[in-house]
Amino acid sequence: MSRHLSARSRLTLLYTSLFALGGAALVTITYLLVAHTLRRTATPTTIPASIRQAITQCVRLAQTKGAPPSAVATKCTALYANGVQAGATAQRSATLTHLLTYSLLTLAGVALLAAVFGWIVAGRILRPVREITAAARAASEQNLSHRIGLRGPRDELRELADTFDAMLERLDRAFTGQRQFIANASHELRTPLTVMRTAIDVVLGKPAPAPAELMSISAEMRQAIDHAERLIAALLVLARNDRPRALTEPLDLATIAEDALEGRTARGITATSTLEEAPVAGDATLLEGLVANLLDNAERYNIADGTITISTSTDTDAASILRIVNTGPVIPPDTVERLFLPFTRLDDRTRHDGFGLGLTLVSSIATVHGGTVDAAAVPTGGLDITVRLPRRDNAAPQRRP
Repeated sequence: MSRHLSARSRLTLLYTSLFALGGAALVTITYLLVAHTLRRTATPTTIPASIRQAITQCVRLAQTKGAPPSAVATKCTALYANGVQAGATAQRSATLTHLLTYSLLTLAGVALLAAVFGWIVAGRILRPVREITAAARAASEQNLSHRIGLRGPRDELRELADTFDAMLERLDRAFTGQRQFIANASHELRTPLTVMRTAIDVVLGKPAPAPAELMSISAEMRQAIDHAERLIAALLVLARNDRPRALTEPLDLATIAEDALEGRTARGITATSTLEEAPVAGDATLLEGLVANLLDNAERYNIADGTITISTSTDTDAASILRIVNTGPVIPPDTVERLFLPFTRLDDRTRHDGFGLGLTLVSSIATVHGGTVDAAAVPTGGLDITVRLPRRDNAAPQRRP
C-alpha cells in the first residue's frame, strides 16, 4: 500500500522546488553574462604604451644579434600577444569556475534554509486545516458542541473555519430539534394508543358488557384512531417537505382561500374575506393544506363570537400575499415565534383537539414554495399571520365559478 505525502510535505517540496528553479535560473543567467563579458575583454584590441616600450627593448635586443628589425618586432609582438591571451584565458576559466562553485554552494545552502522555513510556514498555514480535521473527527450526533473559533486575519482558511463552525451549529440545532420532535411525536402517538388500550381493557374486564357500553367504547376508539391517523398524516407531510419537489402547477391563492371558506361551518365565528388575484406556482394539495391549517388555527384559538379576516393580494416585490387575522386571547409577543415549533400549543397540553403542528406545517409548506411566514400578536388579542410566496409571472388562472 503506497503512502502519499502529507499536504505539509507537498507544500514544502513546492516551495523548495520553486526556489531551487528560480535560483538555478539566476545562477545560469549570471554565469552566461559573466562569461560573455570576460570573452569580450579577454583579447586586448590595442597595445598599451608600456607594452610598446617592452617591445622596443625586445627589438633592440634582437638587433644587437643581427636579426631583421621587422621580423624581430613581429616575433616580439606575437609572443607578447600569446602571453596576454593565455593569461586572460586562464583568468577567465578560474573566474568562471569560482563563480559557478560558489553560486552552487550558496544555492544549495539557501535551498536547504528555504526547505526548513517552508516546512515551518506550511505548518502554520495548515494549522487551521488540522483544527478543522480534529473538529470533524470529534463531531458526532451526540456531540456537536465543539467549535474551532479560529482567530486571525479573515482569509480563505478563516472563512473555511467559520463556515465549518456554522455548519456544526446548524447540525446541532437540527439534531436537537429532531430529538425533541421524535420525543413529542412519540408522546402524541402514545395518547390515542393509551385511550384504545384502556377502552379494550374495560371491555375485557366485564363478563358481559352492555351494547351501550360497547357503542361508547367503539366511538372512543374510533375517535382515537382518527386522532392518530391525522397526526400520522401531518407527520408524513412534514417528512415529504424535507425533500425537493417539483412545484410548477399554476395556482391562485384567492381561489384556494375561497374554496377553503366555502367548505367550513360557521362555529359561531364570523369570517370576512377580501380576495384579489395572487398567482403562484406550487403544489395544490400543499397550499390547500396551508390555508386549511391557518383557518383551523384561527378558529381553534378564537373567542366566542369572534372574527376571522382573510385576504389575498400581490405587491411590488414580486410576491403573492395571504393574510389571516383572527380575534382571540392576548398572546405575549415574545411567544409568537415559539408557536411555529412542532407540538407547541397556545394553551396547555391537556387539550387534545389539535397536535400543535398546524403552524409548523404552514411554515414548512411556505419554505418548500420559497416563501416566508410572518406572525404578530394583535394587541387586543389574536394573531396576525402573513404568508408571502413568489408570484407567478404568467397570468393568474381563471377563478372557479
